[in-house]
Amino acid sequence: MNWIVLILSGVCESAWATALGYIDGIHKPIPIIVFVAGMLLSMLGLSYAMKTIPTGTAYAVWTGIGAALTVVIGMFLKTEPISVARILLLIGLVGCVIGLKVVS
Repeated sequence: MNWIVLILSGVCESAWATALGYIDGIHKPIPIIVFVAGMLLSMLGLSYAMKTIPTGTAYAVWTGIGAALTVVIGMFLKTEPISVARILLLIGLVGCVIGLKVVS
């Protein structure tokens, strides 16, 4: 269960990181709401998962999921460049995250 919570927390990290790029002062309330809710849920989930998953592993998985998903979202929204090298590096990052789960 804690691994599922950790994965969902990584998704929430990606949500708040993406929303942060769309905040424009107080003129756009939706990105602010997504940012705050995503950050809160992300941190709560990470702290819950760290009760049974070692801190370093949990943090690496959390940031890895968040970073990879944020880049993929950026590619989908055309705010990040797409290249074979970037895709291969993302696959490597996801592979490392999976590897941390396997060896835990």
